[in-house]
Amino acid sequence: MSAGAVGRAHTRLEGPEKVSGTARYAVEYPLDDVTYGWAVPTAAVRGRITRLDSEPALAVPGVVAVLHHGNAPRLSPDVDPELYLLQEPAVHYRGQFVALVVAESIEAAREGARHVRIDYDTEPHSTVLTADHPGLYRPEKVNPGYPTDTAEGDFDAAFAASEVRVDVTYRTPAYHNNPMEPHATTAQWRDGRLLVHDSNQGSTAVQAALAELFGLPRDAVRVVSEHVGGGFGSKGYPKAAVVLAALAARQVGRPVRLALTRQQIFGPVGYRTPTIQRVRLGADADGRIAAVCHDAISQTSRLTEFAEQTAVYTRSMYAAPHRRTTHRLVRLDVPTPFWMRAPGECPGAYALESAMDELAAACGIDPVELRIRNEPDIDPDQGHPFTSRNLVACLTEGARRFGWADRNPRPCARREGRWMIGTGVAGSSYPARARASAATATAFPDGGYLVRINATDIGTGARTALWQVAADALDTPPERVRILIGDSDLPPAGVAGGSMGTSSWSWAVMRACQELRDQLSHHSGALPAEGLTVEAHTADEIRAQRPMARYAYGAQFAEVRVDADTGEVRVSRLLGVFAVGRVVNPTTARSQLIGGMTMGMSMALHEEGVLDERYGDWVNHDLATYHIPACADVERVEAYWVPEEDPDLNPAGVKGLGEIGIVGTAAAIASAVRHATGVRVRDLPIRLDKLIGVSGVA
Repeated sequence: MSAGAVGRAHTRLEGPEKVSGTARYAVEYPLDDVTYGWAVPTAAVRGRITRLDSEPALAVPGVVAVLHHGNAPRLSPDVDPELYLLQEPAVHYRGQFVALVVAESIEAAREGARHVRIDYDTEPHSTVLTADHPGLYRPEKVNPGYPTDTAEGDFDAAFAASEVRVDVTYRTPAYHNNPMEPHATTAQWRDGRLLVHDSNQGSTAVQAALAELFGLPRDAVRVVSEHVGGGFGSKGYPKAAVVLAALAARQVGRPVRLALTRQQIFGPVGYRTPTIQRVRLGADADGRIAAVCHDAISQTSRLTEFAEQTAVYTRSMYAAPHRRTTHRLVRLDVPTPFWMRAPGECPGAYALESAMDELAAACGIDPVELRIRNEPDIDPDQGHPFTSRNLVACLTEGARRFGWADRNPRPCARREGRWMIGTGVAGSSYPARARASAATATAFPDGGYLVRINATDIGTGARTALWQVAADALDTPPERVRILIGDSDLPPAGVAGGSMGTSSWSWAVMRACQELRDQLSHHSGALPAEGLTVEAHTADEIRAQRPMARYAYGAQFAEVRVDADTGEVRVSRLLGVFAVGRVVNPTTARSQLIGGMTMGMSMALHEEGVLDERYGDWVNHDLATYHIPACADVERVEAYWVPEEDPDLNPAGVKGLGEIGIVGTAAAIASAVRHATGVRVRDLPIRLDKLIGVSGVA
């Protein structure tokens, strides 16, 4: 009989530690003889360092060392170029870290960094993404391994023959992750072994990278990330801070703490690439789509290729017999883009879902009904059956809860005083993946249990969800179960990203607990003092899954009001309904969905990396000038889910929900603004200057 922990609301296990300030983050572990690092970024855009004078910095009281390409410990060259730090004089983008000052205090390290003198031999550079850039090329694949282009049928002929055609281009700017805890590390060497306390989304991958960089066996590296203050994708892979701290600790023979500043994480640790997206939809007068084409352009650095999978969203979302998607990339003298919450799906959905709204208007069809009419029976991309597909249920339930039936479809039809009121809707989807993991479960003589897995809780409540899963799998009260996560000494597990953490980790936890119960049923006599332990691995099961389309779905509804005099946009209400499989913990699930929708609202109205093309750097690289919503901007946000049983996913039946909330939200808000004002803004964010002087806005 199940203990019934899964499905019940529960506060976070670590909540008391966090609110009392006793939870230890990467640079908060007490240490003796610790030193502090301060990274020095380059001021050049492209070229080489011709002289680096560290003597003025070394003269600052308290400065212990200045590491740079001329004196830093050597790293293995066969690694990701992003991690090959302080090894060569080449400069690939402005803001690249080219030195590190180590001092007895953080104040001395900062002052020392100010005194490092660097001369450069600069080269011509290109920093601006354009649709006709001469450097555009077709990458071999797009993140994480999708085909670059796809085609089925004859799009050109079908589009030309369509009764109703939409041909529009959308643009999104650069976005920056900005977790509350910056990229931060405390590193120390002990008898040839490396121990780091690091803020990351998966310490197994960090351990592997550090071992390769420093030529060590993996068991000589330990990475601890017990508490992580957010990541949004930027910490999903080893980044500069952990490498710089480890280099410095080896150089000075003492522990080194390094926390990047807020300004320093605008670029060198990744960001969401700007995009230029052309979407073409061809349909009959009843809104049934015959042809769809999504062409996406984005950027990468000259150092490393990262190709955002922007158009992949369109491949499986709606039915159409004639389909084409393409991705083109340009290498610029800028930092390398990287993962940010729902990479690809988020900007891709903004374009496709906005185009769907434009098609609905052109056909004179309700936008909810348009999506329902184009519901596919099987995955349009691969031809596989869906394990479950409840987009229509999300749309209909969302419409009911939102009061969509009362909507006047005519733009500019509703007004309250000087406020113009509009509503919008968007669909959303996100892949439901799982990655191989391992876990152990131990039973003790006193009736207690210990579950161990190197999962990472980046603020999502993962620790609590796994504890609930383990209790049910052991058929025991949850208070008898302890869970350990966030340490590379634990059984290896995948990254906390791609909305696959809970699905991957719970699979391993359930298998370990089930095997332990089986062994206990055959065990006679008292348990040994150290307990009885079993270990489970899920790689074989995951490989054996039959090909099926596995996705979470959602529908976001937005109500906005726009000041007819000033163009100010306020979001009065956001409502999302989602199909995300089995919900382990309603409390943390709702928090994740609301957080995703809030980020989507931020994308629609606030966020924009403003590029200075002279330097390939962002002018607004702090939270004073890079705008995000305050609490007053989030007036009413509601998240619900439909019941969904999906046995073809994983043993827990979960789909993951960390990213689905953001996917369609910006499009829903943009469509609501269009409904309120008659103005379609196709380049985010929707600022008041884009509304003033057009349609119903003064």
